[in-house]
Amino acid sequence: MIGIVEGSILALGAVGLTLVYGVLKFAHFAHGDSMMLSAYCAFLLLSGVVTGSRPGVDAEVLPITVSDLPAASSEIWKFSFGYGLLIAMALSALLTAGVLVLLDRLVYRRLRRRNSGIVIFSIASLGLAIAIRSLVLIVWGPTPRKYTTVVRQNIHLPFDTTILADQLFIIAAAITVTALAYVLLFRTKLGKAMRAMADNPELARISGIKTELVIVLTWALAGALVAVAGVLLALQAQLDPQLGFVLLLPLFAAAILGGVGNPQGAFFGGMIVGVVQAVVVTFDFLSPGYKFSVAFVILILILLIRPRGLFGAKL
Repeated sequence: MIGIVEGSILALGAVGLTLVYGVLKFAHFAHGDSMMLSAYCAFLLLSGVVTGSRPGVDAEVLPITVSDLPAASSEIWKFSFGYGLLIAMALSALLTAGVLVLLDRLVYRRLRRRNSGIVIFSIASLGLAIAIRSLVLIVWGPTPRKYTTVVRQNIHLPFDTTILADQLFIIAAAITVTALAYVLLFRTKLGKAMRAMADNPELARISGIKTELVIVLTWALAGALVAVAGVLLALQAQLDPQLGFVLLLPLFAAAILGGVGNPQGAFFGGMIVGVVQAVVVTFDFLSPGYKFSVAFVILILILLIRPRGLFGAKL
């Protein structure tokens, strides 16, 4: 079951990653760190806490937090969190979408105007990833953090299976958000414009599509997806500044496995990578520390055997 939980998070993040690649045609190496940043943004909204001027001492910087809102701490069923986390998740999605749009305006648009190659774009995104990671280290420090310390409750499922209530929420939320993204991409004019951009940007521009607006909305959608994935990940694991770097390889493995530029494929690719990682580390001869090397093996195999991925169709 843990594999499905981790796969759900990877799937959601991989959909945003493949969406950016499909429209903008470059590997966004800052995607994992954007996910990590969104999780920390939600933490800030919930606690108002950053690292203080003295080691080990935090400082409160927000006069009011989401947790201070009426009914924000009210329990939801058997979950370890209240409505405050859902509000923080939504606000974090808006913030992350805004950050990615801002980075596009400040960095990537300038590169587009210079007709820079995909290598330059990828190197720029790698630099932004390092900058985001450094910013998080400065603001929140290297100490791992948690959203809540409440004991999480189990839910008993058929076939003598148990799952944490929070994990059930993670799976349901990931599937729901991915379904909404699918509807947006394949049932709306915006989605049609994005797919036209992915197929032929120049033809889309000549056809009257406002390509820069589509790019902005693509970043906003990718930011919202990555933010939800980041918050869901923080429910499953501790917040850590290195989390984005650790996630980068599984995210790319999921996107490539599903077929780069294919959102549906990215979702199933994320599920497969998550499940395989969880299953492999149950073997007695493998240490859990090798879990993320599984993503590397999957990545190499899929590039050698089927470079177009399992679902070869593009966005």
